[in-house]
Amino acid sequence: MQLIQATRDAVLKPLTTVVGIVERRNTLPILANVLIRKQGQQVSFIANDLEVQITTHADFGLGNDTLATTVAARKLLDILRALPDLGDVKLSLDDTKLSVNAGRSRFALQTLAADDYPTVSQPEQWDTSFSMPQKALKHLFDRVHFAMAQQDIRYYLNGLLFVTEQGRVNVVATDGHRLAHSAMAVDGLTGQNDVIIPRKTVHEMQRLLADDGESAVQIDITANQIRFRFDQIEVISKLVEGKFPDYKRVIPTGYTRHFTIGREPLQASLQRAAILTTDKLRGVRLELGGNLMRISASNAEQEEAREELEIDYAQEPLDVAFNVSYLLDVLANVKAETICWSVQPDVNASVLITLPDDDAFQYVVMPMRI
Repeated sequence: MQLIQATRDAVLKPLTTVVGIVERRNTLPILANVLIRKQGQQVSFIANDLEVQITTHADFGLGNDTLATTVAARKLLDILRALPDLGDVKLSLDDTKLSVNAGRSRFALQTLAADDYPTVSQPEQWDTSFSMPQKALKHLFDRVHFAMAQQDIRYYLNGLLFVTEQGRVNVVATDGHRLAHSAMAVDGLTGQNDVIIPRKTVHEMQRLLADDGESAVQIDITANQIRFRFDQIEVISKLVEGKFPDYKRVIPTGYTRHFTIGREPLQASLQRAAILTTDKLRGVRLELGGNLMRISASNAEQEEAREELEIDYAQEPLDVAFNVSYLLDVLANVKAETICWSVQPDVNASVLITLPDDDAFQYVVMPMRI
C-alpha cells in the first residue's frame, strides 16, 4: 500500500519539524516512533513525548485511501538525509514493514501499530483564544528563556510563566537567582490566564517559529493545556502545575541610581574577565564610582583580570559581585545598542537591567559573595 511520493527535501521538512521532541530513550518504545497518517493526499506526521505533541501536514499522499503506521523517527530521518537528492522518494506499507525507495536504494523498516500510539486528547472548548505574529511570540520567548531553571526541585521554575491579560501578554522566567520579564501588546486579547509552559516546549517553539514570520500564531489555552498553530504546524503541550513566584514583587521599583552602558563593550569586558573564573565560582566584582565601572575576577591560582569601562556614575562608590554567566546571558539575548543599569547603595540589593525607551523588558540579578 503506497503512502508517499515526493522529493527527498519535501519529506524531510515535515519530519524534521516533529522529530526534535523524540527522545532516544523512552519508557514506551513506541514513543521513539513517528506516527504517519494519510488521508488521501494529506499526510500528517505526529511526534509525542507525553508532555508535548507536534503535528505537521503535507500534501504528497498517494491514492485516496486512509492509512496510518508508526516507524522509528530517527532512523527514517537519518535514511532520508543520507539519500542523494535525485528523483522522488517513495514510502509504502507492506504488512509490518515500511519500505523506503529512492533510485537504487531500498530500505525496509519495522513498524508498530498506529492504534497503539498515544496522542493528546484536546478539549472541545478552550478558555482563551487569540493570535499574534510569529516573530512577536519568538521575540518574547527569546528575551526570557535563558532564565528558566534546569531540573530544579521546584518544578514550577522549570518552565516559563505565560500571562494573558486585557490586551497584553507577559512572559516571565526565573531560576531563583535571576528573573527575566518581557511583555507585548496584543490586539483583541481579553481572556486572563497564568500558565506555566514546560522548558522543552519553549525551546521547541523557539526552534519552529520564524524570526521574520509575518503569519499569525493561533494560541489556545485551558487550565492544563496550551496549543500553538501556525504554518501547517500544531504544537500541543501540557502545562506545569504549581504556583509561580509573584514576579511583580521581585522586580524592584524606586531605584535612584541609573546609568546607560554599551551592550557590546560590556559583553566583551565580561567575557574576558570570565576567562579567569572557574566552573564552581563564576563571580566577577563590579566597582562603580568616579564615572567608571571596574570589572575584576580572580581564581585559586591567584590570577587576576581587570577591565574598565566609562559610565556616567558620579554617586557614592558601590562594590558588588555577580555571577558572570547571568550577566552574559542577558547581553547575548537582548539585541540593543545600550542597556540601562539601575542599582541601590546596598551590596545586598539586586541589579535591575532594562532597555532605554522600552519599558516592556526587565531583568533582575541577585548579587553574590566572593
